[in-house]
Amino acid sequence: MTRTTITLTPEADSLVRKVMRERGLSFKEAVNAAIIDGLAPPAAEHRVATPTFDLGNARVPLDRALTLAGELEDEAMLRKLELGK
Repeated sequence: MTRTTITLTPEADSLVRKVMRERGLSFKEAVNAAIIDGLAPPAAEHRVATPTFDLGNARVPLDRALTLAGELEDEAMLRKLELGK
């Protein structure tokens, strides 16, 4: 273990003291944690695999999907108006 004297900027000192309070660490532990967290290589990413399924061909032309959605919404609103809702 090496003993070293460092001079912290007021901002760095404030952050170290905040970590000390939040994690219940000593000054030495907080400074070491900050150095390790900041300089250690990033941990390997945990990849998530999402299953995919073949749903077959589309039943409606998808190049008109927004138009179709608008028409269906219009029909639903007309039905509600006819029912007095």
